[in-house]
Amino acid sequence: MAEIATEVNGGVAQDLHSLLSSPARNFLVRNDGEQVKIDSLKGKTIALYFSAAWCGPCQQFTPTLVEVYKELCSSAGFEIVFVSGDKDEESFSGYFTKMPWLAVPFTDSETRDRLNEFFKVRGIPNLVMVDDQAKVVNGNGVGIIRSYGADAYPFTEEKMKEIKEEEDRARREQTLRSVLVSPSRDFVISRDGKQVPVSELEGKKTIGLLFSVASYRKCTEFTPKLVEVYNKLKENGEDFEIVMISLEDDEEAFNQDFETMPWLALPFNDKGSSKLARHFMLSALPTLVILGPDGKTRHSNVAEAIDDYGVLAYPFTPEKFEELKEIEKAKTEAQTLESHLVSGDLNYVLGKDGAKVLVSDLVGKNILLYFSAHWCPPCRAFTPKLVEVYKQIKERDEAFELIFISSDRDQESFDGYYSQMPWLALPFGDPRKSSLARAFKVGGIPMLVALGPTGKTITKEARDLVRAHGADAYPFTEEHLKEIEAKYVAMTKEWPKKVKDALHEKHELELTRVQHVYTCDKCNEEGKIWSYRCHECDFDLHAKCALKEETKSNSDAAVEEGGSESKDGWVCDGNVCTKA
Repeated sequence: MAEIATEVNGGVAQDLHSLLSSPARNFLVRNDGEQVKIDSLKGKTIALYFSAAWCGPCQQFTPTLVEVYKELCSSAGFEIVFVSGDKDEESFSGYFTKMPWLAVPFTDSETRDRLNEFFKVRGIPNLVMVDDQAKVVNGNGVGIIRSYGADAYPFTEEKMKEIKEEEDRARREQTLRSVLVSPSRDFVISRDGKQVPVSELEGKKTIGLLFSVASYRKCTEFTPKLVEVYNKLKENGEDFEIVMISLEDDEEAFNQDFETMPWLALPFNDKGSSKLARHFMLSALPTLVILGPDGKTRHSNVAEAIDDYGVLAYPFTPEKFEELKEIEKAKTEAQTLESHLVSGDLNYVLGKDGAKVLVSDLVGKNILLYFSAHWCPPCRAFTPKLVEVYKQIKERDEAFELIFISSDRDQESFDGYYSQMPWLALPFGDPRKSSLARAFKVGGIPMLVALGPTGKTITKEARDLVRAHGADAYPFTEEHLKEIEAKYVAMTKEWPKKVKDALHEKHELELTRVQHVYTCDKCNEEGKIWSYRCHECDFDLHAKCALKEETKSNSDAAVEEGGSESKDGWVCDGNVCTKA
C-alpha cells in the first residue's frame, strides 16, 4: 500500500480530510443536495470514482458499481466519492442522479483537478480504494469490482490474496456441483422454464459448459453448428449434455437465444455466470468447456474443434485430439491446389476479362490467396502496395499468381474493388470462400496466404512479409527468408550500434531489428527492418534519419517507406479488421 504525501491545500496531505477538502469546504454532497462532513468517513474504506457522463464505459460500469454499493453500504464501512470529469454542471447533475453515493461538488474544479493529477488518472472509469488515513488500498478498483463485486471487500491485498487462493483451491477440487450449484440455487433450467436438479446431471459421461453472449455474432454463428452436433450425439445415444452460461445482460435477447437451443442453461443474470467465467479463465467467445464424469475440466475450449470437425471431435479427450491431429497432418500432406479450389462443378476462378480460368491451369504455380474487402480500411490501404508487389513478382516469374477472395457485401462493391486489381478472383458469393476461410482460419482481413507449387501452405503470414520486404519476400519460403535476414545483417556491418540524436538527447539510440512497421519520430514516415531505437521511451529513427549522409546509401533497402493505414472498420485496429 502506498501512503499519500504531497502538497494539498498548502500542506502535506496525511489524512482523507486534507485530500478531499478545500479551504472553503469541509463537506461532500449527495445528489439531493445534502452536505456530508468529510470527517464522517473516518473508519471507512473509500472508493474515489473518477467518471463522466460522456464516457460510454463509465455509463456501462456505473450500474454494476451501484449494485455493489447497495450491497456493502448498509453492512460495511464503505463509501464512494464521485470525482466528476464532466464538462458542464448539467451533465454532472444528470449523471449524479444515478449515484447513491457522495461527490466532490462540481463547482470545486480545483479539488477535482488535483485529485486527477494526484492519482495520475489517465483513463476513466477509474476507481481508487483508499482508507481513512489516505493510504491507497487498491488502485484497480474497476477491474476488481467487475471480477469479484462485493465479495472483494475490503479490497485489500490480503483479501485479494485470499480470493486467489480460494479460486486455486476451487479449481483443484472442482466437481460438477461446485461448478453449477450456488447457495441459492441447486438447479439449471430447460428452455421451457423447468428446473432441472444438478444432481440429475451428475454421472453423465460428458458435460459441456457453453459461455455465450446472444448479441455477439460469433456466438450466433456457432450455435447452429453446435445444435447439429448436439442432436447427432443424442441420436447416437451418447450421454452428453450442455449447460449454457450466458453473459448476456439483456433478458429479451437471452430468452430469444435460449429458445433456439435444445440444451440447459443457468437462469438469466445468475450471479454464478461471472464467477464461472473467472473460474475457467474465459478469454474468448464462444467457449465450450468440457467436463468429464468426475466434474474435472477435460478441455478448456472445444469451440474451434466443433467448427473444424463437428461430431468427429467427440468425446473431446486428449486421445481424440491426437487422432484429429494425425488426420489434419495427413490432410496437409495431401493438400493440393485442386483440394482447396475445386468443389464439384466449381473448378475455375475469374480472370480480369471475366473469362473462366481453370484451376488445373494454375497447378505448379506459386499462389497467393488474398482475403480482403472494400469496406475494410486496412484492406484498401494494403491493396495498392500489393498491386505494386504483384507486378514486380510477375515480371520475374510467370509461374506466380494471386487470387482475390472477397468478403464484400454486394456485387457492386466487389466489382468496384476488383477493378483496382490486376489478378484473378473467386466469383462474388462463391461458396468456396467459406471453406477457404475455415481451412486457413481467417479471423481477420486483410490476410494473405502463400501456397507453393504443390499446393501446400507455405505461410499464412504473407501479408506481414510483403509489408516488411515487398517483392523480395517472394516465394515466402523459410529458406528464402533466412537468406533475406542474412543480407539485412550484412548491410549493418559498417553501421554504429548506438547513436545520439538531437531530437532525443535523453538516451542513446540502439540499432534494433524490428519485426513490424514503425513510424520514424523525425520524418513521420513508416520504417521497417532496422530502427535506431530507444526502448525506454518508444522512440524510433530510420537509419537514413539517424546516420550521416554517406551511410544512407547502405540503408536504402532497410528503410523503404510505405503508406500509412486507415484506422476504422469491421472491428479494425489499424492493421487488421477482425470479425465483430
